[in-house]
Amino acid sequence: MVTRAAKTTNKNLVEVRNLVKYFPVENSDNVLRAVDGVSFEIVGGETLGLVGESGCGKSTVGRCVLRLYEPTAGEVLFEGRNIIDLAPADLQKLRREMQIIFQDPYASLNPRLSILSIVSEPLKIHGISNKTEQRDRVADLLKKVGLDPNYVNRYPHEFSGGQRQRLGIARALALNPKLIVCDEPVSALDVSVQAQVVNLLQDLQSEFGLTYLFISHGLAVVEHISDRVAVMYLGKIVEIADARDLYADPLHPYTKALLSAIPIPDPRQKRERIVLAGDVPTPIDPPSGCRFRTRCPWAIEDCAKVVPELREIKPGHVAACIRVEGYDSAQVSTGR
Repeated sequence: MVTRAAKTTNKNLVEVRNLVKYFPVENSDNVLRAVDGVSFEIVGGETLGLVGESGCGKSTVGRCVLRLYEPTAGEVLFEGRNIIDLAPADLQKLRREMQIIFQDPYASLNPRLSILSIVSEPLKIHGISNKTEQRDRVADLLKKVGLDPNYVNRYPHEFSGGQRQRLGIARALALNPKLIVCDEPVSALDVSVQAQVVNLLQDLQSEFGLTYLFISHGLAVVEHISDRVAVMYLGKIVEIADARDLYADPLHPYTKALLSAIPIPDPRQKRERIVLAGDVPTPIDPPSGCRFRTRCPWAIEDCAKVVPELREIKPGHVAACIRVEGYDSAQVSTGR
């Protein structure tokens, strides 16, 4: 069995620095602040889980990391190279190293193409191997993801949701990438199938030395698969820690509220539920200071004035909250 420590290389494969992505609002001078100054790194061979409520910007982060969206500002370094500055030809070469698994396994597969065409498409785009070699590669990939290689001439509508997601995984593996962004890859699947797909992803990671950015709002799934977890709220990361540490001792009040909502399978056990007041503010006009303050049970007057930065509260555990013990609020930014 490969341990978490054995999987990682201790060298950053991806570094995201002050990533910003704004979208224009139609018929308005305003912008939607989907991602507003996000920074993190992913060590080679590890899984970084990225969690948060729907609309917090986590999928936008994943697409910016792959430059499927052009960031408004910031840097995305892959093996030390800033991909934001790459010319189209250089970016296409780099795409062999970075792939994505989409949330909806049916919408991401062209219904007019056979499985052979779908899974071999990355090989064709990058001019890798001839038709015979491509067919053999597709058959091998189908075996890797637990499907019959004789399915190559079938079409997406002939498969179940779980099988379609396995096809999406096979396509992502076609070019032997180093990084795979998993954009809520199990949220559209039944619970029993979710477990199979998550176990498959872990097996493939061990076999091929893959690095994952695993985006999800399924906290139990993230705990199972992740080495570290980053928590997002309204376009900003509020906490990052080792998965075991974060789930055992969350520091940020938003993380505490999220984890309190995880169902416990034993009805005899009880957990104090933290119910957040109000609705999530609009990312078009977010609150001043701490963006979570309008719903936070810990909020004080200074929370409206101080923009909390991610700071290490204990080894390997960072949080953005001026009320967390050990946080030096005198050193953080002020203003909007």
